[in-house]
Amino acid sequence: MAPRTGITQDEAVNVPKAKAFRIERSMPKEAVACIECHKREHPGIFADWAASRHAAANITCLDCHQAESFDPDVSREHGKQYQRSDVPYGTPEYKVPVAAAVTPKDCSRCHPDETRQYSISKHANTIEIIWKIDAWLQKGMNSDFERLSGCYTCHGTVLKVKDGDLDPETWPNVGVGRINLDGSRGSCTSCHTRHRFSVMEARKPEACGQCHLGPDHPQIEIFMESKHGDIYTAFGDTYNWNAAAGTWSAGVDYRAPTCAGCHMSGSGTVLTSHDVTERLAWETQAPLTVRPQDFKAFPAATNHQVERDKMKDVCKQCHARSWVEGHFSKFDRVVEEYNTVYYEPAKKVFDDLYEKQLLDKARYFDERLEVDFYELWHHEGRRARFGAAMMAPDYAWWHGFYECKIRFNNFMEEAHHLIEKNEKAYVAKDFPNATGATEVPPEAAPIVR
Repeated sequence: MAPRTGITQDEAVNVPKAKAFRIERSMPKEAVACIECHKREHPGIFADWAASRHAAANITCLDCHQAESFDPDVSREHGKQYQRSDVPYGTPEYKVPVAAAVTPKDCSRCHPDETRQYSISKHANTIEIIWKIDAWLQKGMNSDFERLSGCYTCHGTVLKVKDGDLDPETWPNVGVGRINLDGSRGSCTSCHTRHRFSVMEARKPEACGQCHLGPDHPQIEIFMESKHGDIYTAFGDTYNWNAAAGTWSAGVDYRAPTCAGCHMSGSGTVLTSHDVTERLAWETQAPLTVRPQDFKAFPAATNHQVERDKMKDVCKQCHARSWVEGHFSKFDRVVEEYNTVYYEPAKKVFDDLYEKQLLDKARYFDERLEVDFYELWHHEGRRARFGAAMMAPDYAWWHGFYECKIRFNNFMEEAHHLIEKNEKAYVAKDFPNATGATEVPPEAAPIVR
């Protein structure tokens, strides 16, 4: 039998086809050079961009990465690409200064409202915040490299230039509070990752779970335990993740909210916001729970009752008024009990130990009671409050108040023993790697708001 030389129309639908990206729209030759070069050198980057809304709107590498020749973050290494003769676009004709780090100021050219909202949020200013409240930094109790590989991956670095390019001690980094060389704070790609910049991705809880996890702020674990997370697990594949910004609607596009649904997305009469400080009536990450406007490290320019009403309106898209009122009444009671039963009595004794010089203020974490007090609010205390706020009973109780009790009792037993005996606490003589800088980076100083 002679071999077949053709296929039928019905069979043709199953034949793989090569995906082509054809540049036929109006764009400068320099942008064409970027696309063609990265298409060959970095096919993953090109594929992400080609599938993005940016590409569909004719927004190219040049629109985001182009810089002025005098900008401090211009890549000197990239400039060498225009001195080549072995590639079609490696000539001075296509040369344009570019910066590797795209900043919120760059994004603001097309997204001014989102950038403004983000700039006043805790996210964008988290470097300033942690230098004000974190003894690991203030007392230099971890090394600069431990910070770089851990803390600063989420919180952000202070970008620096070395030998004409970004300093590897500060780059790569997409930390949510990164301080950029153009003076802006933050990185939009913390949530809208390069180079797809997907709204769908940022709406999913996994985007937030990159940073909000672990013993001190397990929001992703808390969400997954909650009824919201259970419904997301069961029905998330049916959600309309790609709804246009500002139109993502409860009951229409999704059955139960994700982190973004409650804290950022528009819902009912509540407008979309990139300021995650909004809609909060309590500052539950703080040692003593306070209203956001009273959080000394970063006082919010909000009114807690107005923001509570916004959050209630979000909840009422799916829940009856009595359910919503009951939930927030219970949450407020949790805040009260944490403050008055656990934190304030422990803080009073803790201060007494310092006053009597039974604890040494010179360093931190090198005495067990300092660790116990820190973890009472920073670990167990946060989990109790977060668990109650997000309806995760296991975190509110077993990972929260139950462990608060154990920590509190052990702390008080040792503290009272030292006070009764007038005995100084044991100081760890071999505390490892307490070599970090203790000077606040000038770039992290409070800005005029």
